[in-house]
Amino acid sequence: MKPLSARWVLGIFLLLMLLSPWLLPPFYLTLLNYIGLYALAALGLVLLTGVGGLTSFGQAAFVGLGAYTTAVLCTSSTLPGWLAWAGQSPWLGLVGGLLLTATLALVLGSLSLKLSGYFLPLGTIAWGISLYFLFGTLEFLGGHSGVSGIPPVAIGSWLLDDAHEMFYLIWAFLLCAMFTTQNLLDSREGRAIRALKGGMVMAEAMGVNTSRSRMVIFVIAALHAAAAGWLYAHMQRFINPSPFSLSSGIEFLFMAVIGGAGQVWGALLGAGVLTVLKQWLQNLLPLVLGDSGHFEVIVFGLLMVFILQRSSQGLWPLLARWVPVRRVVRTVDEHAPALAHKPPPPAGQVVLEARNVTRQFGGLVANNKMSLHVKAGEILALIGPNGAGKSTMFNQLSGVDTPTSGEVLFRGQPVTGQDSRHIARMGMSRTFQHVKLLPSMSVLENVAIGAHLRGERGVLSAAWRLDRAEEARLLAEAARQLRRVGLGDMLHEEAGSLALGQQRILEIARALCADPCVLLLDEPAAGLRHQEKAVLAALLRQLRADGMAILLVEHDMDFVMGLVDRVVVMEFGEKIAEGLPEEVQQNPAVLEAYLGGV
Repeated sequence: MKPLSARWVLGIFLLLMLLSPWLLPPFYLTLLNYIGLYALAALGLVLLTGVGGLTSFGQAAFVGLGAYTTAVLCTSSTLPGWLAWAGQSPWLGLVGGLLLTATLALVLGSLSLKLSGYFLPLGTIAWGISLYFLFGTLEFLGGHSGVSGIPPVAIGSWLLDDAHEMFYLIWAFLLCAMFTTQNLLDSREGRAIRALKGGMVMAEAMGVNTSRSRMVIFVIAALHAAAAGWLYAHMQRFINPSPFSLSSGIEFLFMAVIGGAGQVWGALLGAGVLTVLKQWLQNLLPLVLGDSGHFEVIVFGLLMVFILQRSSQGLWPLLARWVPVRRVVRTVDEHAPALAHKPPPPAGQVVLEARNVTRQFGGLVANNKMSLHVKAGEILALIGPNGAGKSTMFNQLSGVDTPTSGEVLFRGQPVTGQDSRHIARMGMSRTFQHVKLLPSMSVLENVAIGAHLRGERGVLSAAWRLDRAEEARLLAEAARQLRRVGLGDMLHEEAGSLALGQQRILEIARALCADPCVLLLDEPAAGLRHQEKAVLAALLRQLRADGMAILLVEHDMDFVMGLVDRVVVMEFGEKIAEGLPEEVQQNPAVLEAYLGGV
């Protein structure tokens, strides 16, 4: 089947949604309204869980916060004077709900996002349950009886007081949220968010403030939920705590995962499938089983297990295969102005120096008074047997870890104790022993992550496509670095489809995109074939000729000795030799410790 144009598919979808209120019976129109509301809440979880890798069960609590805020503001006759302005219109109730939700999300996020592993979802369960019971306990919120008499939304003199009118408002909110979310993901900020799944160490080394990115998606997810709550309150005209329980939070997560947790349109697909299926099962199962109950929950659980076994990415990739849509390729503007470059240090200048660096882990001394230096325009190899402390030393230099004593100087400035993000901004970049890429992203976008610290446009600019000029420059820089390392014809390939040697070269291109003067390479030749090593060696020689300072940690002696200018040898955390490659190869201590003796 010939792939369809994405614009044609979107146009057909929008036309169908425009005609739906005139073609569908009231029951199905109401069902579509609920699908739109649930999809809006689930969209936040696509961003938070599917893209950012942060599992939350508290989304329903934020929906309730948005609903209760507008309900109280629009129905209370005893608002304090400083708040009376907010009770004059449902639209002001929306503003109030979003402000309150953003504030609470910042507070809860500052506590929850410090947790990792299974502690994070447990934390979201804790405050989700707390907010649910708060809604049912506070007297001014109506207790378990709820709040009634919520006025309809009005646009001028037009009251949106039935399913037909609310349909367009609900779906306008949803499509706007999907549009801005997709724009955000296709931007510098979006790449930073997606980099979270590649690991904190990788993201920070590329200049990404991971704490900020996690907080951004947490707040955005909460705001999506609050907007859904506002729409729900003014559609129902009555609310009580029941729709905002933990079970509803689990359903929202089901919708995101089943639809496709990493896809913006997966939220809509998941909400549609689960809402229709739930309605169908609630009608069918009592007839089949001869008893009433929440049997659909059992079916949902089995469905989740089945889908995760058959398609861990959800239903959206399956639908994409059945209805193939032509993939949108990110274009590169070859005429975009070049990004600013930092002036390189003069050849021969010491740019990175470690002085008596010691790192202890309890009683274990991983590095003991280690000293070394790297000059601009040279390649220094740091070698040693397994367990010698090379990786620990590498982490002290790059800011991943902090020395117990001693100091690290970068371009003459002490950077001991500075985080890797700060050091990356100063001009140091690195690769990793085990390749850290985002396999489903294109080669171009993976490399553009390296240029993150060279841009400055934020979330709002990205969401509303006000960052296009800067984005063009970042992508052009990524393409330039890919051509520099010999991968210029693979810009739009998925990074996960590349051979290991090409992936290691890609990591170097990503590091170069940060405009470094020092490049730290952690076992770049590991797992490469002979020809791939030759290509890598040629690239490193060219970078050295361009004035780059390169520190290389490597086990392959044939690769190292024919390439580097100087060698530092470690054993048991200490330096046992330093010098030219031919000198080190004849050193008795090195032969005994590393090369197996004479």
